[in-house]
Amino acid sequence: MASDLSNILRDELSNTLEQLLSQPTKCENVEKADFSKVDSSQCVEIDVKFEFKNISSTWNFFIPTSSAARFEYLMLGGTGDLKEHIDDEITDAINEIVSNICGSISTSVNAQGFPDISGLKHEILGSKIIECNGKENNDNTFSFKLNLDNKISEVIISFDDVILPFLSEITGKEADAASNNESSSQGFPSLPTSNGIDSLLSDESSKNLKLLFDIKLKLSVRLGTKLFLLKDILKWDIGEIIELEQMVNEPLDILVNGIKIGEGEAVIVEGKFGLKIKNIGNDSSRLSQLGLG
Repeated sequence: MASDLSNILRDELSNTLEQLLSQPTKCENVEKADFSKVDSSQCVEIDVKFEFKNISSTWNFFIPTSSAARFEYLMLGGTGDLKEHIDDEITDAINEIVSNICGSISTSVNAQGFPDISGLKHEILGSKIIECNGKENNDNTFSFKLNLDNKISEVIISFDDVILPFLSEITGKEADAASNNESSSQGFPSLPTSNGIDSLLSDESSKNLKLLFDIKLKLSVRLGTKLFLLKDILKWDIGEIIELEQMVNEPLDILVNGIKIGEGEAVIVEGKFGLKIKNIGNDSSRLSQLGLG
């Protein structure tokens, strides 16, 4: 079974828009797209090529006028008026947004260490304005309904057949046995994925894991590291400022019992420091990292 990137796609779509537009964003629903029901006459189409190992996949992003105009409006800080038609400024803004979304997807996927997807990278192939009413529907095209500050905006993505098994939760398409065997012969091992703890524990060999669920593990967050000479450390005094190697815009390491299992960013929760998870492996990979898999 191929690794499923569905949650990563939904999360990075929401997280990237939230960061770029400075508005709380959540993917509320994903459904088959119907261009005849799009509430705009035009869309900005952005074509993107993803590559990993020797596999190449093309995704087509369609951003209807209503969503595209709102995205550009919020990127500019919500000043001026919402545009009614797509222009060059809107197209440029959508290009930047889609490029950031695809970059976040690649970064997040590569951080998971999936054996069948490594070195994921993307390339923007081009953009154009199309008429929504003239666009044919197909089974590989999906509408992502995004709650953007309590208003729904739509992003439509069309996938090619190659990537469908890697988005099985969204597409319903899983690689068949023949495809898996072929992938294995090409050096693409099949990754047994878990859809939650219940699925993970369905295997007879994992039943004893239940006995460990109440064990307390120490969570810590690593702000940064740097090597120092002992003689320098002995010179430190109150008020000393120690410069770390970590950049302020880089994610923080999430550690469980001293072992890195993901990355996140610091947030404030009711006056206390909190952590928002940005990248983290699935159940199987986390158990493996902790020596329990």
